[in-house]
Amino acid sequence: MVSGLTLYDYWFSGNGWKVRTLLRRLGLPFTIQWVDILRGEQHEPWFRAKNPVGQIPVIEDPSGRIWTESNAILETWSEGTPLLPSGHQRHQVRAWLNFEQTWIDGVISRARFRRLFPTVIPTSEAFFTAWRAEGERALRTLDEHLESVEYMVAGRFTVADIGLYAYVHVAQDADFQLTEYPALTAWIRRVAREDGVLPVADNPEAPLACTPRQ
Repeated sequence: MVSGLTLYDYWFSGNGWKVRTLLRRLGLPFTIQWVDILRGEQHEPWFRAKNPVGQIPVIEDPSGRIWTESNAILETWSEGTPLLPSGHQRHQVRAWLNFEQTWIDGVISRARFRRLFPTVIPTSEAFFTAWRAEGERALRTLDEHLESVEYMVAGRFTVADIGLYAYVHVAQDADFQLTEYPALTAWIRRVAREDGVLPVADNPEAPLACTPRQ
């Protein structure tokens, strides 16, 4: 893959965190251009020209090619590295990334965003009740899987771990009690020690310090 990349991202985004972590792990130099999704910058024409869907993260490489969708980036850019095994294990990676999109990004991420930014999308407590039940089911599934393994697939750190860690490790922001899942919390500690894994707000590649804006 190429170097000298621009990553269009937002400091709060777990999906952006996935890509930042992958690039750091692969040792690929990049700079971050923040896109303030709370202020709607993702809908401005200059950004829609890069991603018509109006979502971050987006990678732009030196040739001008655009790469979108965080989990697709994880799988494509990790090709040929230890982060992406082959054969049946590769299928397992893809299956867990699909699980992440439905049960973690689709539930825990949504609840987290709306808890922390309640004025952006006013949300009834009934939604949070439903998300809590679905999120707890997802966390139990992960906890049970991790009772017998140290990493999600192949006995080592892969993009499946990157994809899942992004929103799982901040699930407490959405009022989930991670201490109820001992195998999962042990995995969180292991992943946090991996090369390239930084806290969500720690982004040395950004030209300006990123501070929460509500």
